[in-house]
Amino acid sequence: MKTILNVKTDEVLKKEAQMVAKDLGLPLGTIINDFLKSFVVEKRVVFGEHPELNIQTQKIVDEAIADSKKGKNLTLFDTLEEMDEFILKS
Repeated sequence: MKTILNVKTDEVLKKEAQMVAKDLGLPLGTIINDFLKSFVVEKRVVFGEHPELNIQTQKIVDEAIADSKKGKNLTLFDTLEEMDEFILKS
């Protein structure tokens, strides 16, 4: 049984995707179906490019990197059990 999937996407992105699919000799629907099958089986999404963080998240990441370079706000563990205990007490 077949069904129709309506997805909103950027018009330029759709046209570019259709052109790449055509260059590969495949309809875009075949590529999307293959992606969905892989998504269901693997239960993961792989991005070709790293998504950009929003400003707030990027600030937190930058602060964490700066702290780690200074050896600040770090807790080291010798075993997973030590880490689990620390997390459970927090």
